[in-house]
Amino acid sequence: MGKELQKQQQSYTVEQLVAFNPYNPDILPDLENYVNEQVSSQTYSLDANLCLLRHYQFEPERMSTQIVSRILIKALMAMPAPDFSLCLFLIPERVQMEEPFKTLIVLSNYLETGRFCQFWDEAAKSRHLLEAVPGFEQAIQAYAVHVLSLTYQKVPRAVLAEAINIEGPSLDKFIEHQVANSGWAIGKGQLIVISQNLFNHPELKKNGAEIVPLEHITRIFPILS
Repeated sequence: MGKELQKQQQSYTVEQLVAFNPYNPDILPDLENYVNEQVSSQTYSLDANLCLLRHYQFEPERMSTQIVSRILIKALMAMPAPDFSLCLFLIPERVQMEEPFKTLIVLSNYLETGRFCQFWDEAAKSRHLLEAVPGFEQAIQAYAVHVLSLTYQKVPRAVLAEAINIEGPSLDKFIEHQVANSGWAIGKGQLIVISQNLFNHPELKKNGAEIVPLEHITRIFPILS
């Protein structure tokens, strides 16, 4: 019977196993393997990872430190989505106080508060941990650019360099890429002009404000009367 069930599981994808029977303890190895697959293929499945963390809650003796750390690193890479907090909620506090989880929580706090210089300094101390997940640095750089684009109309070159941890010719190449693909422009002095959005140009929000159709307003009157 067990072999038959195992054969059935092998015929399903991990996402299907999570959807059909997420609390089946027999899928735990599949979920762990899927985390490693996400790392090697640079893909991501929050649902599958949360499912695995729930299994670890029920069977803490089976928890793999390496697997959980990789889940948290992938969650950091998904910022500004709140995935890291969702994952952390399923990890016991006593485990959160242990390494490498303690360091990952510190890194998360730096990212959430926009302290990129401190983040990169701390990340450099855990290079062996973070470099095990391909694409980590690029994902954080993309998040840093996202934060800067919400804050600045024109960002000083030095601020950009600090936020994405790139200098010299590599920074020039990065800026050229953004100019060509993201609507950035090179301003006077050491300023980089970021493309307009509703956050760094509030007037766009005013100009693009939704006009409520008259028929929608007339429908409200009977409800209010």
